Amino acid sequence: MYQFLWEELDQYGTILIILDEVDHVNDDSLLYQIPRARDNGYVTSAKIGLIGISNDLSYREGLSAKVQSSLCEKEVYFPPYDAGELRKVLEQRTQVAFRDDALSEDVIPLCAAYGAKDSGDARQAINLLLEAGDIARNENAPQVTKPHVDQAKRKLESDQITTGVSKLTEHARLTLYALTTFAADGETPVTSPTIRERYLALCSSSGIDPLSHRQMQSHLSELKMMGVITGKERNLGRRGGKKGLYGLNYDLGLITETLADTIDEIGVHRSIQSFAKNCSEQ
Repeated sequence: MYQFLWEELDQYGTILIILDEVDHVNDDSLLYQIPRARDNGYVTSAKIGLIGISNDLSYREGLSAKVQSSLCEKEVYFPPYDAGELRKVLEQRTQVAFRDDALSEDVIPLCAAYGAKDSGDARQAINLLLEAGDIARNENAPQVTKPHVDQAKRKLESDQITTGVSKLTEHARLTLYALTTFAADGETPVTSPTIRERYLALCSSSGIDPLSHRQMQSHLSELKMMGVITGKERNLGRRGGKKGLYGLNYDLGLITETLADTIDEIGVHRSIQSFAKNCSEQ
């Protein structure tokens, strides 16, 4: 594969290779080989530059030392869009996608505000506006309005969480279930040892062999990375060290709904009985 790549690249002069979402590249040997292609004699004419784009600020930390040395990279940070910038992006899109007067005045500012609050991601704000438009069209509504945006936001969040949770292992879902019970009691943020106590109780009541604390902690990290839960460290002083504090990043009812299968298998914890009942009635 590399031989074919070098032959193709050597037909040109200066080449700039751009890898979008570079953190999805599973084998970082490619990032090692490309910058060194000329020094190693793989190409003789081509001068190759490499740009990697990623939303993961910690991506570089996972690269091997030799890859980091080979890249000699310079990091350029682009801050997330704020609400004003997202509003301009959405206004440009609506000129093409919607007829005049199809949107009520508060729709674009609301989509921009939601997008800025979430992650400053223009794609998410655009998807929210698109979904709101689809909902209004299906209702044969004369305009896209705030209720359509709110409904679209909940649907997109539900789809995102449902997809993510469906791919979790049994113990990752149990870990999320344990945290959810504390959120239902209004006791979040909560430490991982406290979550583990509830996790162990859920495992015990259902006859499931629990994982170690370290393994359960890795599931908390996974859930945090997915954006399903929040996590921050609290400094407890010189003797106490640091402890992670965790909470839900989405509506409690929505999380409970996505955990419906797990709740049916494990049993309904007292803290979420009303939420589980509401889900079963839908």
